[in-house]
Parts: sequence; structure tokens; C-alpha cells
Amino acid sequence: MKPRVAQLDELPVQACPCGETRRAFTGLPNAVASVHLVDIRADASRHHHQRTTEIYLVLEGTGSIEVDGELFPVRPLSAVYIPPGCRHRAIGTLRLINLVVPAFDPADEWVEAGT
Repeated sequence: MKPRVAQLDELPVQACPCGETRRAFTGLPNAVASVHLVDIRADASRHHHQRTTEIYLVLEGTGSIEVDGELFPVRPLSAVYIPPGCRHRAIGTLRLINLVVPAFDPADEWVEAGT
């Protein structure tokens, strides 16, 4: 596989449980990770992944990341490590980078009803 470059702010916007995302490197064969630019809306849905580890890196805004019912306050340059199986969501108006290992798979996203 050869190196790839993605301009995150130019990728197409997609809906996600947290608001809107722009995903890079999700379609590469054998990709070990993907990176997403995510704009969180105030009513993000609680969800989890069975196989995926995520690292949220806050770029803009302040709020909280809820992980398994515990709230962690975040601000620019806060990083949050979310292992597989942890129920999580972002609270507030935030822009963040989401590092996803392995690369994002929509079949491994489980959204809780009513959140």
C-alpha cells in the first residue's frame, strides 16, 4: 500500500451518532486505522463499538465526554481514550479528531435508542 493524504475539511459530510463526520481512510484495503473530523451536536447519541478503539482529540469547544456513565470535562487539546465496549457520547458543541483503530466499520456501531 502506498501513502495517502486526506484533506479532512474537503471530505464529504456524513451523519453519525455524534452529529456530522468527515471520514478519511475508511475504504482502504487492510487499513489499520481511520481518522475522522467530527462536529458534535449538543444531543449526541450514546453508542458503543464491540471491536473499535477510539481516541477523541478535542480541537474546539468545551463540554464533556461521557464514558460508561462517567462524565469527563474536555476542552481544546483534551484527549480521551475509549476502549471497545465502552458506552460513550460527547456532550456540548465540540469539534474533534477521532482516531479509530481498526479503521471504521459501520457494522460495529451500536446506537442506544432514546439517547
